[in-house]
Amino acid sequence: MVVQAEEGRLITTSVRVLVATAVPAERDAVARSFTGGDVIAAGVGPALAAASTATALTTAALHGTPYHLVVSAGIAGGFQPGAPVGSLVVADEITAADLGAETADGFLPVTELGFGTVTHRPPETLVRDLVSATGARPGVVLTVSTVTGTAERAAVLRARHPRALAEAMEGFGVAEAAAAHGVPVLELRAVSNPVGPRDRAAWRIGDALAALTEGFGKLAPVLESWNPHDQ
Repeated sequence: MVVQAEEGRLITTSVRVLVATAVPAERDAVARSFTGGDVIAAGVGPALAAASTATALTTAALHGTPYHLVVSAGIAGGFQPGAPVGSLVVADEITAADLGAETADGFLPVTELGFGTVTHRPPETLVRDLVSATGARPGVVLTVSTVTGTAERAAVLRARHPRALAEAMEGFGVAEAAAAHGVPVLELRAVSNPVGPRDRAAWRIGDALAALTEGFGKLAPVLESWNPHDQ
């Protein structure tokens, strides 16, 4: 809950949450169990996700009803064996995996080029409480503009990001929009397939969407004891 002071009185209001998914199927899976906020299909990829999230945040602020938390949510590829198909992953770091430059000595993130950022860190207490409530696995969730399709690329990403558990396409964009508005961010993903060679016959999208619904059903109680002003 959020406690605000008004003319010497303390008043308690609900945490306003914006959940940003990529596509309507993910939005609907979240909305089946989560009624504690607004859920939008922000679009696929970091750029569209950032633009849609920023628009929603700006609109709410202009109407005097700003959000206190943004959650990037949906299905994702999981790095094996840490994030098996059907499991939930909550990001303790949201990292742009391919924002940088290729050089003769390998990939350099923009931070090593002297500008920008590649990582956002969700509130530690919120991540911890969400892990406890849902059984989600905490770790790095990578944002990519091109989904991994080979074992070689998966190995490169794991070598570069040893704590990575999942990859998706929107989290960093959502986090950038949230940061621009000074709003904390979470990322919660349900694993539908292993990161690596694309084998669509082995994907379990239905199972992942069901896991997403179940996970969000346990989010509201976590938020009841969370105060964003303590972050």
